[in-house]
Amino acid sequence: MQSAWQHKRNNPVIRWLLYALMAVWSICVIYPLIWTVLGSLKSNQQFMLKAPWSLPDWPFRWDNFANVWNNYNLGTYFMNSLLVTTVSTVLALLLASTTSYIIARFPFRGSLALYNLYLASMMIPLILGLIPLFFLLSDLGLDNSLFGLSFVYTAINLPFGIFVLVGFFKSLPKELDEAASIDGSSHYGVFFRIMLPLAKPGIISVGMMNVLNIWNEYIIGTVLVNDPGKYTIPVGIAVMQAEMQYRTEWGALFAGLLLSIVPVLILYTIFQRQITSGMMVGAVK
Repeated sequence: MQSAWQHKRNNPVIRWLLYALMAVWSICVIYPLIWTVLGSLKSNQQFMLKAPWSLPDWPFRWDNFANVWNNYNLGTYFMNSLLVTTVSTVLALLLASTTSYIIARFPFRGSLALYNLYLASMMIPLILGLIPLFFLLSDLGLDNSLFGLSFVYTAINLPFGIFVLVGFFKSLPKELDEAASIDGSSHYGVFFRIMLPLAKPGIISVGMMNVLNIWNEYIIGTVLVNDPGKYTIPVGIAVMQAEMQYRTEWGALFAGLLLSIVPVLILYTIFQRQITSGMMVGAVK
């Protein structure tokens, strides 16, 4: 089957067709980003008097970024998202890596059922759990709290991390555990000094997926947090959009969108290779 695919891929017609499809897909992805950059540099008059896809006039309106950061509380939303994303990602990685290590390296009665239970939880639609989550956080006194929101995001992203990391830990040679134990290393030492560094590609992949999911999450943040001072980036952007459509501050809105995208783009650019290799190994194993 592989040789047949290689033969088809070497066909010039199929190869150019793949190139054309990738080019179209790249344009569909890149064009909105370019349009956002151009829009963030325009004045309100340019949005009203010129075509939406026109280039911004000189001088560029760099003050749109300061306006949206200071006058529309984007700085507060940004720091809230940074706090929630950091706490949730660290907790999810810690719990997923330790749980995956136990399931993969120390199977016990019921470990397979526990693993399947984690996988089954990924199939439950998120919208079904909003009302129970709201009342649960209210009973715990964590409603309208960034830390309560962080705990919810941790629980939601935990099954995916276990799904990927179990494959990683299973693929590591068992001789490493035995050699470290003979040298006198404890289970904690084996995990933190040997297994965790070897699983770095998978951890980076899971961490980046968690960051993307948490940073861009909107529905849960809207339901569980109603204090404007605790809004995250997606909720804050939605509030800004509702306000700016009446004030016609489109330049500031595009600037806010761009500022919310940049951190994720930077992280993905830095760890792109590790993410790809990590997902491949975790999926195959």
